[in-house]
Amino acid sequence: MQFSREDIDRIVREVVTQSQPGAKGTPVATAARFPASSSAKVATAVPAKARAAVLVAPKQLEIRDFPLRTIGPDEILVKVEACGICGTDIHCYNSDPFGLAPAVLGHEGTGVVLEVGKNIKMDSVGKPVVPGDRIVTSLMETSDACMIAKYNPLKANLCDDMRLYGLLPDEPDNHFNGYFGEYLIIRPGSSVFVVNDMSVELRTLIEPAAVVCHALERAKTCGVKLSFRTRVVVQGCGPIGLMMIAVLRTYGINTIIAIDGNPSRLELARQMGADETLNYRDYAGIDDLAAAVNAMTKGVGAHFGFQVTGVPAAFANLFKCIRRGGGLCEVGHFVDGGQCAINPHFDICRKEVTVTGSWAYNSFEYPNAYHFLQRAERIGLPMTSLITHRFPLDRIEEAFATNMRQEGVKIMIDHR
Repeated sequence: MQFSREDIDRIVREVVTQSQPGAKGTPVATAARFPASSSAKVATAVPAKARAAVLVAPKQLEIRDFPLRTIGPDEILVKVEACGICGTDIHCYNSDPFGLAPAVLGHEGTGVVLEVGKNIKMDSVGKPVVPGDRIVTSLMETSDACMIAKYNPLKANLCDDMRLYGLLPDEPDNHFNGYFGEYLIIRPGSSVFVVNDMSVELRTLIEPAAVVCHALERAKTCGVKLSFRTRVVVQGCGPIGLMMIAVLRTYGINTIIAIDGNPSRLELARQMGADETLNYRDYAGIDDLAAAVNAMTKGVGAHFGFQVTGVPAAFANLFKCIRRGGGLCEVGHFVDGGQCAINPHFDICRKEVTVTGSWAYNSFEYPNAYHFLQRAERIGLPMTSLITHRFPLDRIEEAFATNMRQEGVKIMIDHR
């Protein structure tokens, strides 16, 4: 019996995918866990062409068909299942600050392996990789010319040539560089992790979880002991801020104060582990807000603060909430949001406040993020409730608009 390429793709799609996702705007339940699919069935599901959402110019995404080339011996072909929309994707959509266009965005993704190059046997932690495995990947390794990675591999995230899938310009022979395409080609030198025991929702949260896990490690360098008795302020309850709260609760911090201006996000902050919430809109200014933090911290301010808003003025304000000898980690400014004014005497010198920044993550922090999410669920934190909306690929601009209106929390592009 003869089958067309479309017939084969349809049959395999039924085998390797789950049922249709929930309706837009409703909380998304965690999908049932599933085993890897049969490699014999998966390996044939490679169409000649596939679709991808291309950022062609600021505020302009186009769904285009591209030929799907044969992979090389050191590459992996992945059928994308889902990808979250990140704040960085929004910045790229609005102004293309990195000059990527044309490009296929999307880096908070996951998918099922269809083909494995003959030279690849294991993932980045030694697990076998075969067709049917569910994987995550984001980082590609830096070039040999990078002096930072060469002499301090633990700081490879600071390389100027650090490359992430979904933040790569389009290439003539490969248009599937981001998770907002139906397929992804994982190229040589990339970090890859098999995560078959996680639902698709949790898998899409691994990348942002790596961001907050890295921020926690950066905070530990400030000389402020983070322990059960530490009082911590998290300023900003967007997706990363909420995950920051969850990682702190999972780590054992007992007093977490969340600050935001959105009541629904403050309520979700409590579900993620915040003990107290403050809506900054209820206060006349930063002095009143800082007084409220002081009242919750024995009158002296928080031991530590995480700034996760991306608003420069918020960074300046957070100093007022930190006690003498405390620390502060800046997590929110992944693009240039402008400048702000602080008082070096009162904010830093007189208090001996230690300030650190947190930039992305390293590939070896993915396993840490994976175990954080497992632990968070185990202690009852509703991590997948962060995913509030799903959209198919052909409604991606609607998905971006929903994100920019700050409706819900984490918006997912669902390819299944």
